[in-house]
Amino acid sequence: MTDVAYELAQVNIARLRFPLDSPELKDFVDALDPVNADADTADGFVWRLMSDSGNATDIPVLGDSWLVVNMSVWRDPNALTAYMYQGRHRELLSRRREWFERIEEATAVLWWVPAGHRPTVAEAEARLLHLRANGPTPYAFTLRTSFPAAASADTSRPADAGVPEGLGCGV
Repeated sequence: MTDVAYELAQVNIARLRFPLDSPELKDFVDALDPVNADADTADGFVWRLMSDSGNATDIPVLGDSWLVVNMSVWRDPNALTAYMYQGRHRELLSRRREWFERIEEATAVLWWVPAGHRPTVAEAEARLLHLRANGPTPYAFTLRTSFPAAASADTSRPADAGVPEGLGCGV
């Protein structure tokens, strides 16, 4: 077996339509633990962001208290896609408009990380803002427009500097 040099990081955000403890979000909140358990055992899953609550709904992102964040690391895009579009996760995706506002800007971004690296929320914010400003690049891309890990080998900083330094947090 060969060592994997890179793994795929993903983050997606959503703006809540109601408070997390509201009756309108009960089905969503009740599904968090089972859906996360499915992810934890999915083929190709590596890691996910979570607080002491066991999920990431209480982790701040982009300075907006109505945003919730989901961030994970996967072996590759195929593993991520296989998980996203099957089982309980697929069922939740079909109901997302009930629970979350429609956001016109990009809400999800992918990027390659060295194997073993666990991205921070600040990294994810910078990648998402870069995608919004520049579209898909090897630094920040989407499932629809992706780049191989080799093309992203040096993505610690964007080549076109589309996001000003320090703009990753609290925006």
